[in-house]
Amino acid sequence: MRLFLTAAVAAFAVTPLAADDHAGDLGEVLASDLRVDDRARDQYRNPEETLAFFGVEPTMTVAEYGPGGGWYTRVLAPYISPAGKYIAFEQDSDGGTYRDRAQEARAKGWTERFTASVSEMEGVNGDNVTAFEIDEMPEDLAGTVDRVLIFRSMHGLNIGNAADTVLKAARVMLKDDGLVGVVQHRAPEGASYDDYGARQRGYMRKQDVVAIFEANGFELAGESEINANPKDPANWEGGVWTLPPVLRYGDQDRDRYLAIGESDRMTLLFKKAD
Repeated sequence: MRLFLTAAVAAFAVTPLAADDHAGDLGEVLASDLRVDDRARDQYRNPEETLAFFGVEPTMTVAEYGPGGGWYTRVLAPYISPAGKYIAFEQDSDGGTYRDRAQEARAKGWTERFTASVSEMEGVNGDNVTAFEIDEMPEDLAGTVDRVLIFRSMHGLNIGNAADTVLKAARVMLKDDGLVGVVQHRAPEGASYDDYGARQRGYMRKQDVVAIFEANGFELAGESEINANPKDPANWEGGVWTLPPVLRYGDQDRDRYLAIGESDRMTLLFKKAD
């Protein structure tokens, strides 16, 4: 495993917080019945190693952007909420386009529905769970968050011209020594921007991710190969969705894609720039 951390961030990341009798145990969370359908992906997503690299501790305030299907939520909420605070945040639903009123209603009811669902999970303290859209960020949240985590979402933010909005919000909510952890599908070495920046493949070039963060007041503090997959050439005509878990082409070449596994991913850590 290749790992790089600046000395200052490395010292911060490995400093244990005070013990708490109510703090979650990550091993127990990963082995819980709540994740019985999720565990098959652990070999590709490496949650224990990834959260350790990001320096996530169970007594922290941790914000997850765009939880989507909730795979990482089912790790983070039971791990963080007993002694820390788990936050989920999304873009402003008023800026979306919808195929009908029912879809719009579901989107605009997301925060209440998400909070209620997560609060009912085994091992979760609902009092320490919050969800909001960026335009409704609580004012007293500013400067209180230890970690913001963005899993496999930077390509969507980039294509949707929403990365600046999300990262500006992240910078506001983070403590001065807070960090942003990113896992993102990685474009092949030497890939062109025309093929992997302007075009929606799901993969991104590392330099483009770093540039987006730098434009929003962050700098790269560390990187890891924890979630690398050398079997993935990352050049699929159908994009990252060719591979599991989506398997875009159904049974066509299914065994081949299953043998490759999930995408090759970069794992990056950012801190606020001076």
